[in-house]
Amino acid sequence: MAVPFAQIDKTAHDEMSCTFAALILYDEGLEISSEKINKLIAASGNKVDAYWPGLFARALQGKNVAELLLGGSGGAATGGAKPAAAEGTIKGFSIFAFFSLPSFSLSSSLT
Repeated sequence: MAVPFAQIDKTAHDEMSCTFAALILYDEGLEISSEKINKLIAASGNKVDAYWPGLFARALQGKNVAELLLGGSGGAATGGAKPAAAEGTIKGFSIFAFFSLPSFSLSSSLT
């Protein structure tokens, strides 16, 4: 059974908020930092415990987010053939509607 985002438990809410913010930053080609994660979460009208954004930013630091999305380890590129997502072909998925964010220019508001 589906549960509205505002009604899930606090831990799941905080994890999902940080995940959505990190995915938006990745999709926009922006650095995934705790400051930018916090800005997106605040812009969405959500609040998370203070440690979550930094935890997510550190966990994703140096990782290939596209590879993580495709089920890989997310480690540094080791050469050879790149997955399609690493070349930017995984674009088009919009998390804005799910995260209840208005569509606005992230590049200008998060730089």
